[in-house]
Amino acid sequence: MGMFTESIEVARAANGMPLRVRWQGQDYRLAAEPQRWFERRKWWDENLRIPRGIGAGMADYEMWRLQLVAVRGPKQVHSVDVSFDAQTEHWRLVRVHESLARSA
Repeated sequence: MGMFTESIEVARAANGMPLRVRWQGQDYRLAAEPQRWFERRKWWDENLRIPRGIGAGMADYEMWRLQLVAVRGPKQVHSVDVSFDAQTEHWRLVRVHESLARSA
């Protein structure tokens, strides 16, 4: 598994669920339902001050695990973790897991 941070384009449904991804010039569709969780920001390193009563989306990162398959080309499934920053509305690719074998 590799861990890093890279910009990634994610199209979302009205309810916020990821639908499609564009990564490194390639279009991907989801091969499975995305999994969502939240991770605490390292606010102590970021010198982040949060006004009282406005904690949602500022103290935590919204994280998604996506199973991606290329729209064109090899149909190998890639498992990735992406984060969504509600303040900037930007997506970041943070982990690429071992590629999964294509199921029969």
